[in-house]
Amino acid sequence: MKKIPYKWIALSCTSLGSFFSVLNTTTITIALPEIGNDLNASTSATMWTIMIYMLTLTILVPSIGRVADMIGRKKLFVSGFIVFTFGSILCSLSQTGWQLVAFRFIQAVGGTLIIANTMAILSDAFPKKQLGKAMGINAMIISVASVFGPFIGGSLIDLGLGWQSIFYLNIPIGIFGTIWAGIHLKELTSLPKEEKFDWLGTVTFTIGLLSLLIALSIPNVYTTELYIIAFILLSLFIFIENKVKYPMLDLRLFKHRLLAFAYTSTLLNGIARGSVTILLVIYFKQILGLSSSVSGLALMPFAGSIVIMAPISGILADKYGPRGLSAIGLLITSSGLLGLMFITQTTPLYLTIIFISLIGIGSGTFFSPNTSSIMGSVPTERKGITAGVRTMMNNGGRVISVALAMAIFTAVSKNNFEGLFAFDHITIGDGGAMDVNKFMTSLRRVYAIGFGLSILATILSYMRGKNKEIVW
Repeated sequence: MKKIPYKWIALSCTSLGSFFSVLNTTTITIALPEIGNDLNASTSATMWTIMIYMLTLTILVPSIGRVADMIGRKKLFVSGFIVFTFGSILCSLSQTGWQLVAFRFIQAVGGTLIIANTMAILSDAFPKKQLGKAMGINAMIISVASVFGPFIGGSLIDLGLGWQSIFYLNIPIGIFGTIWAGIHLKELTSLPKEEKFDWLGTVTFTIGLLSLLIALSIPNVYTTELYIIAFILLSLFIFIENKVKYPMLDLRLFKHRLLAFAYTSTLLNGIARGSVTILLVIYFKQILGLSSSVSGLALMPFAGSIVIMAPISGILADKYGPRGLSAIGLLITSSGLLGLMFITQTTPLYLTIIFISLIGIGSGTFFSPNTSSIMGSVPTERKGITAGVRTMMNNGGRVISVALAMAIFTAVSKNNFEGLFAFDHITIGDGGAMDVNKFMTSLRRVYAIGFGLSILATILSYMRGKNKEIVW
């Protein structure tokens, strides 16, 4: 029997890890109302089960890469499976909302260990001419998890298996992944050891961003003080990163117009669309009264559109250049957000699906050319940190989006905000835990802000200029 080349074994490990981590992220979104209701959790705690995962990715992805250079990719990757599986077991045993948030943090650390090492493992295993193909296959696996995750999560809920079943699903996959990667992965490359970990930058960035997000998302909890702390620490972070030899975030990337505008467009796109699916889950289930599985099906065109358009736009970008396509993608996203600005409790479901499909088509059209533009602007030895910053900007935008949405709902009505997941207390007028009219007002405001940010991202994306020079 012919031995399977190591590169395909490595790809099987990274694809399993990517599918593992992304599937859980997409399945849990559809279960948020059940989680909030069953655990009698506040809306803040329920939303933080999503935010803590994205926040952990945002903070740790740039740092984990440096740690991997020092102690090895295999150790961290396999540890990721173990930590994620352990976190999933703890999540399934949660008795309160904030307990679930704490266990989701553990799970997110495991997910970050997997995600942060995936591209590096593939780069070590595949020759340069085949690397694009390998990353494409890995991306396809991620897309499959994104498309089917909401439906799988919704089906588990509708079958009466409870939200805990979403975490049970991870356990056998995690055990198999740990054994498979532990046996078959190899350490092929040892990168320079002289680079030191930027502890000071990581700590100031983490506490600063966390303070900002708590101030936005949890009402009346030392809000002013948290904003001040966030401003001071994030300003200190920028100062530190300009001084240290091996920064967590190399700010020289933002001194180049093309990269600065491309990164900013990525951040704004993340903020504009990051809370779309979470709020639509509430809209579908709480306002329209759809089942969990039908809600999951209604969300599938969003991820499906991204799956279809991302490779097509990548091919077109190679032929026609990334700038125009990136801007067109953001403009299409804007049109979808514009449509969502006008939905009501009587809007036909097919129209809402069309609007979110437009957001998916636009996002898919934007992603590949924008990433190509970013990665094509730096030399080979800087591609790792460049890609890490892009991931951080995307995840950072998404977590800010959710926090901003929570702040908007609180501003319209704190009572309405706290009643988002109260199934039995939805009213048309005042007096209930969740007033439908106020919910729809808040929802439309979130999408209106998203529309404005998406238009701004469109303008900045087109103003970036052409890839005429390499940074450094």
